[in-house]
Amino acid sequence: MRVAEQFHTAAGLIEEFTGDPAEDTINNAYVTLCVHAGIASADVICCARLGEYSRGEDHKEAVALLSRVDKSLGTVLARLLALKTPAGYQPRTVSRQHVTTAGRQADQLIAAARAAG
Repeated sequence: MRVAEQFHTAAGLIEEFTGDPAEDTINNAYVTLCVHAGIASADVICCARLGEYSRGEDHKEAVALLSRVDKSLGTVLARLLALKTPAGYQPRTVSRQHVTTAGRQADQLIAAARAAG
């Protein structure tokens, strides 16, 4: 949970102190931190509810495992993971819509992890 909270807090600090995200200041870093917060949150939820978490490199496994706990949370994680490549591996700055989506998805997963753990 500490790792999830660290990523979530760091994303929040970026959002708070870098100005208007519509100016594309560091959107990719924000989205990437949200993705990592979501992944860590999913691990917390799965550990609390199933006694295991996804250890593989294929994030589809994490989505499937989380879906066993709560199908809607699996969908949230899948949406968030869809932003990982555009934010972390492509040279373009992600859109404001991606920033908004990532923040919402990460917030949902961190809230569910807090409730589970």
